[in-house]
Amino acid sequence: MLHVLRDGCRLSYCLDGDPRAPALLLANSLGTTHELWDAQIEGLSSVLRIIRYDTRGHGSSDAPEGDYTIEMLGRDALAILDAAGVARAHVCGLSLGGLTAMWLGVHASRRIDTLVLTSTAARICDHAFWQDRIDLVRSAGLGSLAEASMARWFTDGFRTRHPEVVAKYRRTLESCPIGGYTSCCAVLRDADLRGEIGGIAAPSLVVAGTHDPVTPPSDADATRARIRDARVTVLDAAHLANVEQADAFNSRVLAFINEKGTVHG
Repeated sequence: MLHVLRDGCRLSYCLDGDPRAPALLLANSLGTTHELWDAQIEGLSSVLRIIRYDTRGHGSSDAPEGDYTIEMLGRDALAILDAAGVARAHVCGLSLGGLTAMWLGVHASRRIDTLVLTSTAARICDHAFWQDRIDLVRSAGLGSLAEASMARWFTDGFRTRHPEVVAKYRRTLESCPIGGYTSCCAVLRDADLRGEIGGIAAPSLVVAGTHDPVTPPSDADATRARIRDARVTVLDAAHLANVEQADAFNSRVLAFINEKGTVHG
């Protein structure tokens, strides 16, 4: 892992692929790390320079105390692009990472080639939902969420066929720093970009999972309606669609980037 310091917070990131290739920044979801994107490396790094990182509060990145904001996470992402020497990038984020990608599309448009907004929404659930989550985790720990989270992240069939994958993501969730997790919950509690994403000019692909109870296809349709010329693609998956349908996800993302951006320099 490589590291960059922003406002006293050490952020960890890693690079895959040809450094001369167009860059794709991947932003992880709440309770995961850069390893969320392991299934994308083989399929995408042959033509893209992949930049993965641990959102602050997660993985090898620091977990400063206090509530985080969506602007804070967006500026973290820009610091990672700067550290990697990347002026412009394709950006793909899932859930919380998708919200970060939207913020970048609004506030750092000159740095963005295309956006892939996966299992996300401009407003995810509501204030009470996230405050209840914060209170639960502070009182009972992340283990109290694990079983229900796996049911939201993966369909029943996937959990039956791939228990080892589910166990890996469960361990990742349970090992997340409680303070970092709840600080990122505060981002989701407070962030509402519904009034802003109409300003996104970058070509945008919204990816939804048919069985996603967190950000269902109706959220994807609402996002598409707000972003000019955005398109939606739906996969037979739950919340972690990039894991459950890795091949389909990779092919659709690559086709979109190739059409709307470039994978040739």
